[in-house]
Amino acid sequence: MPKQAPAEIELRTQNQLSELFAALDSGTGREVRRMLQTLTPQSIAQLLESSPPRIRQVLWKLIDKEVEGEVLQELTDKVRSQILATMDTEEMVAVMEGLDADDVADILQDLPERVMGEVLSAMKETDRSRVESVLAYDEETAGGLMDTNTVSVRPNLTLDVVLRYLRRHAQLPESTDSLFVVNRRGQYIGLLPLSKLLTTDPGVTVREVVNTDVEPIPADMADTDVARLFQKYDWITAPVVDDNNRLLGRITIDDVVDVIREDADHSLMSLAGLDEEEDTFAPIPRTARRRALWLGINLLTALLASWVISLFQGTLDKVVALAVLMPIVASMGGVAGSQTLTVVIRGMALGQIGRSNLSWLLSRELGSGALNALLWSAVIGGVAAFWFGDSHIAWIIVAAMMINLVTAAIAGAILPVLLRALRIDPALAGGVALTTVTDVVGFMSFLGLATLYFA
Repeated sequence: MPKQAPAEIELRTQNQLSELFAALDSGTGREVRRMLQTLTPQSIAQLLESSPPRIRQVLWKLIDKEVEGEVLQELTDKVRSQILATMDTEEMVAVMEGLDADDVADILQDLPERVMGEVLSAMKETDRSRVESVLAYDEETAGGLMDTNTVSVRPNLTLDVVLRYLRRHAQLPESTDSLFVVNRRGQYIGLLPLSKLLTTDPGVTVREVVNTDVEPIPADMADTDVARLFQKYDWITAPVVDDNNRLLGRITIDDVVDVIREDADHSLMSLAGLDEEEDTFAPIPRTARRRALWLGINLLTALLASWVISLFQGTLDKVVALAVLMPIVASMGGVAGSQTLTVVIRGMALGQIGRSNLSWLLSRELGSGALNALLWSAVIGGVAAFWFGDSHIAWIIVAAMMINLVTAAIAGAILPVLLRALRIDPALAGGVALTTVTDVVGFMSFLGLATLYFA
């Protein structure tokens, strides 16, 4: 089957939504159920997230019970919480049965503590033990990300024995590309790739072919660092160990893709001061409430900029041209600063920026800002001189723009580092802080220089 382009997949999803909504409007629940049975859990999850809350509840009741757990694990936290809120303890336990421990842990963490305890108590002892081993770690660490379902072998076994051992399994865990080699104490030694197992003389021992080059992942490593390791080494699976090097579980590429996606969502939504799990179809009161705080903060920074302008009201009354040109200085500074801010935040997210190269980066941004300041201040100076026929105003805006563009470059490079040192998310607060700096410095430099000249 030929691969489908993203645009084709998106169009197909919208067509499916239209068909489902039409069937729901006509009251034919049986037809909707039949349509849902033809879709994968991933497609059903996408349809749920693409539907308003009222329709979600109707669709959820029509989903086949056998795939409810798989659908649930594909949903975002916000939508999943809405679904879970309609279920009792027995229903939750039934839905989670058969899911991997890490997926169950993800679902449970969306529940209130009391409800989580009730669900855990209702689980089978073996399932509960596996889930609790994942819940013992922060959800944003390797331990919280791992699946405890692993296949491990001892180094003294022959490959023939390992093959017979594998044939006793009904199936291997998904995304299994290697077996984990451990000693008698359960400590990690290395990997036995399935390709090596299948192509090597069966009489050879595991010790002779084990790959010891792959370092295990500590259980307390941050999930973003785990994602970088998978990206760097092109892993499909990787072992997770405790402080004593004892094998705890494994992380698979599908979990890492979720981390990368969530990190990208976080960076994008934080630029607008929103939650990365923001529900596209959240009710009006909830949406307005979450956006109100960020708008309020932005209003305070705008009032600060307006106050700076008011300090030079006398100068503005004398020279109307200043009011016309004033927004240009602040706007150019804001764009230049945003470019630097974006580059630095991205570099920090990828682990590329530290103390060793921060000074070099600052010098680079300062040089780049200075060159752009020379270029565009000359352009706007020429425009101002031609527009208003006043060379003095042209020189004032040239000087102000140079000051603000250089300041914007410095602020864009330093603010993310400073905010992170203060334990504030740069993606969340960087944009507002930068806008405040460029507006205040832009207005102050432009109107201040004008006041000095025209006073």
